[in-house]
Amino acid sequence: MDLYLATKAAHIIGAAVLLGTGAGIAFFMLMAHRTRDPALVAHTARIVVLADFIFTTTAVIAQPITGGALAMMAGFPLNTGWVAMSLALYVVTGLCWLPVVWIQMRLRRLAEAAVVAGEPLPPAYDRLFRVWFVLGFPAFAAVLAIVWLMVAKPVF
Repeated sequence: MDLYLATKAAHIIGAAVLLGTGAGIAFFMLMAHRTRDPALVAHTARIVVLADFIFTTTAVIAQPITGGALAMMAGFPLNTGWVAMSLALYVVTGLCWLPVVWIQMRLRRLAEAAVVAGEPLPPAYDRLFRVWFVLGFPAFAAVLAIVWLMVAKPVF
């Protein structure tokens, strides 16, 4: 396999990891949240934070490296319309994802404290969860748009 195809495969796998991990994390956090069980929320949030650090962070680092290499090898300048739009959407995704990771860690700590105290999830948990939930929509939409741009390579 030549370098271009290997880089393209790595880039596609990275995109799949971002989409899959993002969707999986959102699903499991939402399902745990719906139980209102602080122990289950704390356990799920621990796993979600770990998955974000292992899988999402790796893909977040790899995507611009492999994407930039592919653009260079294919002769697409970074200011080509669809490439530039992909990069802008990548920044949007990152601006949503970074607070989401912090929120997940905070949700975990709040749930753990509720378990120790034998209390329900506190109002601060619910406020943070709403922010976490809302930030997921533009982040996920941006990743979907990036995948579409990578596949369609529209001219604009």
